[in-house]
Amino acid sequence: MKNKIKKIAVALLAFTVGCVSLTGCNVRQDTIRFGAAGVGGGYYAFATAYTQLANAEDAEMKFNIKSTAGSMANLRLLSEGYVDVAIAQADLATAAYYGTDEKGESYQGYRVLAGLYTEACQIVVRKDSGIKSLDDLQGKMVSIGEAESGTERNALQILQVSGLASPITETVNLTYIEAAEKLKSGEIDAMFYTGGVQTNVIAELADSCEIALIPVDAKTVDKLKLAYSSYETCEIPANTYNGQTEQVATVGVKALLLASEKMSDETAEKLTRQLFAHATEIEYATSLKEIADVNAAVDGVQIPFHPGAKAYYASQGISVDAQEN
Repeated sequence: MKNKIKKIAVALLAFTVGCVSLTGCNVRQDTIRFGAAGVGGGYYAFATAYTQLANAEDAEMKFNIKSTAGSMANLRLLSEGYVDVAIAQADLATAAYYGTDEKGESYQGYRVLAGLYTEACQIVVRKDSGIKSLDDLQGKMVSIGEAESGTERNALQILQVSGLASPITETVNLTYIEAAEKLKSGEIDAMFYTGGVQTNVIAELADSCEIALIPVDAKTVDKLKLAYSSYETCEIPANTYNGQTEQVATVGVKALLLASEKMSDETAEKLTRQLFAHATEIEYATSLKEIADVNAAVDGVQIPFHPGAKAYYASQGISVDAQEN
């Protein structure tokens, strides 16, 4: 009898462990860990607005927002099971997923819930710096964002194709808040920031000192788009920031909302549905655009969607299978 009970207990334990590891078992998650990059950045602002609205709709959905170094860190954390949901740039997520990353990074274990919005590569200087173009960054001290961030990768690629790679330009890894403070004090000459247009950090900096945004010239844009398929042309509209009276041409990449492949279909479907149910409120809260367009959310995505997200899009009459490689 004891042996029979022991065998039943072992079988139940094996089933429970199996359900935890498999998406199809639809195990309920008490707290969803959200990788959101650094405080002050667009990812963190999005994560805060999104999770608050989702929790207000469904009190059983609880979130733990985690500050991280950025896109590549989020991909690693998702892959290793330290977060359940995260945001990452499409270029980095796609390269890491398919093992084509130029730094040799290779991560899987994640699926797409939605494409969010286009992140603009923004290059900020003090207005009195005399820096008017990328060429003027030669010999300057430039913040390229935190290590493992999408900003770092974009900054290095822009500098590389412009002929300004180190040691021609001196680079330093700083958080957005640190970079803004050091730019204001004159300790650095420029800062890169890849994020949604009109970011809080740059807006607050523009309110405290006069800034200028450096355009990415057409020649550099063409080189970037030729070398890296995820780049697209975009603009920072005039008057996005205090004192910025002219439109600024640059490049951008799409931000993706990702989830662990181990997340239950039910949870992934609910997260996707809540994203679009509250998209307009999120846009108002964060100044981010494009989130409310469900069709744009699947356009150009090259990584497989989570089955739960697919179920949501199917309910909207949208097939995502054709969107994936």
